[in-house]
Amino acid sequence: MQRATLALVVALFFGVNPMRAQDVNRLSDEEKSAGWRLLFDGQTTAGWRGYKAKAMPASWRVENGSLLSRHQPGQSSGDIITADQFDDFELIIDWKMTKGGNSGVFYRATEEYQHAWQSGPEFQILDNQHHIDGLNPLSSAGACYAVFAPAKDVTKPLGQWNRARILANGKHVEHWLNGEKLLEYDIGSNRWLGHVKTSKFFASAYGQSTWGRSLKGHVGLQDYGGAIEFRNIKIRPLNAAANRGGQ
Repeated sequence: MQRATLALVVALFFGVNPMRAQDVNRLSDEEKSAGWRLLFDGQTTAGWRGYKAKAMPASWRVENGSLLSRHQPGQSSGDIITADQFDDFELIIDWKMTKGGNSGVFYRATEEYQHAWQSGPEFQILDNQHHIDGLNPLSSAGACYAVFAPAKDVTKPLGQWNRARILANGKHVEHWLNGEKLLEYDIGSNRWLGHVKTSKFFASAYGQSTWGRSLKGHVGLQDYGGAIEFRNIKIRPLNAAANRGGQ
C-alpha cells in the first residue's frame, strides 16, 4: 500500500478528515462572502502587538500554525491585543492548553489602564480539571470572568482543540464554547449592574465607572504564564455585514 493511501486510511479510521487540515487559519469562499476576516494568518504575528506597546512580547511566537505563549527565562512577556479595534462583531477562536493552564480572550478592551482586564470583559480559558479556578463557576472556562458564570462545563479533554465564540452586538453579548451557548448579558441592564457590583470590577481601583462599558475596543489574548496556543482566529464585523444586506 502506498504511503499516501495508507495515511488516508489511518486518518479516516481515527475520525480525522484530512481535507480539513488545509482549512486551518484560512477563510472559505463562503466566509469571505459573509464578511469574515482572519486575525491570525498562521505564519506571523502581523496585526498583533503587546498591550500598551508597539512590539510583540518575546514570550509569544508562531509555531506549527498556532499562536503560542511560552515563557523562557529573561524574556519579555505580557498580554497581546489586535492592532485594530472592533465594535459589533462575531469572533471565533480555537484554543488548547497544557495541564493546569489559565488564559483568556479580552474584547472591547481599551488601553486606559495598566492591564487589559481592567477595561475589557474576559472570556475565561482554563483547564477546569487541574486549575483551582475551575472550582468556581465565575472563573471557569467560558465565564465572563468574575461576573457571569457559564451554564455548564463543555470543555474538551486536554490536548484537544476547543472553539470559543463571542457575539457582541451593541450592548448584547453572548459566550459560546464548542457549539453551546454558555451565557449572555446586556451591558447596563439591571442584571448586568447587579453582577458587576458583586465583582472585583466595581472597586474604584479597577475602573468602576468604565469596566465593560466600552462598545468598541481591541481583542486581546492573555499571557498568564502557562502554555497556551490559539489558531483559527476569525472575526466578522456585524456593521460591515449589515451594510452588505444582512448578518
